[in-house]
Amino acid sequence: MEKIGREVLFLTAKDGNPRNGEGTFLRLKDNSILFVYSRFTGNDWHDECSADIAAFTSYDEGETWVDERILFAHDENSRNYMCPSLVRMNNGDVGIIYLRKAKENESGIPYFSHSADEGKTFSTPEKFVDDNENYFVIENDHAVRLQNGRIILPANIHSKKINGEMKYIGHGLKCIFASDDDGKIWHEIAERQDIPFSDKSETGLQETMVYQHSDGVLHAFSRTDLGFQFECFSYDNGETWTEPSPNRFFSSPDSPLLMKKAGEFTLAVFNPIPNYTTRPNADGSVWGRTPLVCAVSEDDGKTFSRIYALEDDPNNGYCYPAIIEGEDYFLVSYYHSNNCEAPLNSCKIIKVMYDEIR
Repeated sequence: MEKIGREVLFLTAKDGNPRNGEGTFLRLKDNSILFVYSRFTGNDWHDECSADIAAFTSYDEGETWVDERILFAHDENSRNYMCPSLVRMNNGDVGIIYLRKAKENESGIPYFSHSADEGKTFSTPEKFVDDNENYFVIENDHAVRLQNGRIILPANIHSKKINGEMKYIGHGLKCIFASDDDGKIWHEIAERQDIPFSDKSETGLQETMVYQHSDGVLHAFSRTDLGFQFECFSYDNGETWTEPSPNRFFSSPDSPLLMKKAGEFTLAVFNPIPNYTTRPNADGSVWGRTPLVCAVSEDDGKTFSRIYALEDDPNNGYCYPAIIEGEDYFLVSYYHSNNCEAPLNSCKIIKVMYDEIR
């Protein structure tokens, strides 16, 4: 498999900053690129540890990254802020969504804020739901503005009442949040969905993403522990969905897929195959999240005719991609284990020229 792309930024973990990743991009009005990501602090990289929302900017089409800053420092009553998504609002503002995990209970709630000055300052963040107890999971670079102007955020709920108390559970249900008034009010639409034969899956449906085809159809993919991404479709802007079923092309460990348009192509970045017995590190530090590949479609994501390697070292793991298109290139960011104990370590951005995938 041909390897493509070249490194333009590598945010390596270090003492006091044990993890960087879960990025998202947005093109600003001055044609610069804003990159926002989860920046962990302290000495522990796990999901419940301290993290802020940080940013860089590129003024030269991703070649160099400057203006490092913290956009949102987590408050004293939260464990962390993580998993940001940037979206251009209908009124021209920059919108940002991230997950806030509370200290006082096992809750994770999405929050939304917007900027009228291209990311220099942001409004006071507002939570999506009034309930402070549930644990929702959202992923980076997953917010989507639809053709009709609606903004949707796929999410997965991982909480259940046990003995009268809301508790985190690993088995996820797919759910969809939406705003039809440019982010002023968010509401959950559609019925929550479980994986078919739910008792056969520990993960359920996790880390759901949504892609809108040119004909308006929404295409959702969710990671599972059954060896494939499970897909479903909506023909009414997310109000109802078909039953999830395995997509036989996108074989996968329990790791997310991201699909986006870039230039004349539709790109799908994912880990293509699950663990198997003779694979290096099959039960080790990479969590099955290797290699990282980019599948290329020239028919709006209906079929994928070519696959390229973004990373192919089996001793490292890679996950949680973000994608942005340029005039003659696209950028991909993702976690890179950097020869450490887990893929959730360092953040790498690569630049791929469209000529590399034609």
